[in-house]
Amino acid sequence: MAFVILWSTGFIAARYGLPYAPPLRFLLLRFTLVAALMTVVALATRARWPANWRVVAHVAVASWLVNGVYLGGVFISIANGMSAGTSAMLVGLQPVLTVFLARAWLGERVAARQWLGLAAGLAGVWLVVRHKIAPGSDPLSLLPIVAALVGISVGTLYQKKYASAVDLRTGAVIQFAACAVVYLPLVLWTQPAPVAWTASFAFALAWSVVVLSAGAISLLYWLLRHGAAADVAGLFYLVPPVTALMAWWMFGDVLGVAAFAGMALIAVGVALARRPAAEAAPSR
Repeated sequence: MAFVILWSTGFIAARYGLPYAPPLRFLLLRFTLVAALMTVVALATRARWPANWRVVAHVAVASWLVNGVYLGGVFISIANGMSAGTSAMLVGLQPVLTVFLARAWLGERVAARQWLGLAAGLAGVWLVVRHKIAPGSDPLSLLPIVAALVGISVGTLYQKKYASAVDLRTGAVIQFAACAVVYLPLVLWTQPAPVAWTASFAFALAWSVVVLSAGAISLLYWLLRHGAAADVAGLFYLVPPVTALMAWWMFGDVLGVAAFAGMALIAVGVALARRPAAEAAPSR
């Protein structure tokens, strides 16, 4: 439950800080500060560094997907006016998508009820975004959040398959430094607007660095190391309602009846997509 609460605050921190900085510039600052912080931690605790550059490359690729694409898509969507609750609901389909990707990539079996879960999840997403794809609307506005969904789904599987044995402390240094290197030219080219250094932005940035990047994302990788990819992804089904509750309390965001119905369908879809305990338990 701690992971769910921490992960949900990521959408709130984005909403809280984005009025004061362009989304990619906000993330560049976040990545740079986390890389610096975790470098100090890794050196102070004498953490083990990866044995070769191939492992470093795998860690960087996983981070470009989980941090670069996922966070970039979420931040751009919220900066463009999507509510924190809606963005959380749409990327909340990630557990369902992960199940089917895991089938092709990791060889995990997909049961009949998981196909039913996919159908329920897609129906829920349609209820949430139907106004975005109606005549006269701009469906392209959904591209950043779709990219975020694909990034977190593929990235968690890539992390589990190729980089799950890397020390979390040194891995974090590589992950966030790799994202900072990629984001720097993007920010200089596309988002030259300066940051308004207010107390609100400083708090949002500090929370993002310490609690989210150093805490929640490291916890995600620890969970992936100790569980099946589909089971870990199942934790995300609690994120949308928790985020919606936080957004209502902090910003007064109110979701419509159809959005709540969509949230319920997505939750049902994710519950169906999760493996039964008997299947999830390791064989003896």
